[in-house]
Amino acid sequence: MNRIMIRFFAELNDYIPPERKQRAFSHFFTGHPSVKDVIESLGVPHTDVYLILVNGESAGFDRRLSGGETVVVYPVFQTIDISPVTKVRPDC
Repeated sequence: MNRIMIRFFAELNDYIPPERKQRAFSHFFTGHPSVKDVIESLGVPHTDVYLILVNGESAGFDRRLSGGETVVVYPVFQTIDISPVTKVRPDC
């Protein structure tokens, strides 16, 4: 079984259990799922995701995970300019 550390920010925490809100937590899986599959398996709709970082680098929904990664997931930013990094959905 493989393990990643994952953290959701801001309103994305509304979809996860209280003990996982506002902090990084371990997620175990088998195979090599996409980031999108992992996010949705945790109850967070991919349509609410705007930016994903895997090991500090911008990643798309199709990025495959093998274990050992740190994944950070953000909703739409309202006041921060993130134009230099890759977003996973078009501008609103």
